[in-house]
Amino acid sequence: MITELKYSNTNTYLIEGTKGTLLFDTGWSGTFPMFCRVMGEKGKKVQDIDYILISHFHPDHMGIAQEIADQGATILVVDVQKDFIHFSDSIFSKEKNSTFQPIDDEKIKVISITESRSLLGTIGINGEIIHTPGHSDDSISLWLDEGFLFVGDLNPLYELEMHQGTEIGRSWNKLLALGPKKVYYGHAKTAVLEEEGTSNQNAQDNKELYALVSKIMKYIDKGYSMEKIYKKTSADMTFIEDVNRMYLTHQNVGVQGILDRIEIKNK
Repeated sequence: MITELKYSNTNTYLIEGTKGTLLFDTGWSGTFPMFCRVMGEKGKKVQDIDYILISHFHPDHMGIAQEIADQGATILVVDVQKDFIHFSDSIFSKEKNSTFQPIDDEKIKVISITESRSLLGTIGINGEIIHTPGHSDDSISLWLDEGFLFVGDLNPLYELEMHQGTEIGRSWNKLLALGPKKVYYGHAKTAVLEEEGTSNQNAQDNKELYALVSKIMKYIDKGYSMEKIYKKTSADMTFIEDVNRMYLTHQNVGVQGILDRIEIKNK
């Protein structure tokens, strides 16, 4: 069973095996009370979590790991992540974040990639951990044999074309060779792939939409009028105006940020 826990800006997943439970990623420091509340709302107990697996040790993915571990869970650390466990400590320190609890090195369990399948098997989860650098050197993904893939902040599939030949592209090629049915992201919406027969079309649609927004943003940077952008792209004028407004009113917003805002607007 996979339960998505919505309590912060990071997508967190509770994965229940036949013999135990694994939490994939956590939220920013300060979100522990919200985490406990949403667990209760889902009818789950924090104390029943056996392991915490962190996709990478950036602040928004490991912020409350130790607080959860203090309730009984063990933090799993893959050997390729060992040197990054305290990467975010200085960030929380500079923010003077009084709620942050650094990970206790005495209470973690370090395993190798090759040991991951056996370890997961002890809690009744069939799968393995895969090193997928690109977003960061310590990034890992979790593969479940049922066809489910948890990738943290690895760039979404609809951006894959622009990352071919890079570390991100190589990581995705390794994952796609497994034939995933669903991809669970750290911040993007879950992607449903081949299982429902819509993956190729959805992937193509997402890729084209991403490319369109990117093109509109470039034309805005060049100072083109809305009418000229319309002639250049043949896109819906309302869509062009939405992109223009969001791009100009949200500092440092990227393509995905604009797509997310448009989706929220149209709900």
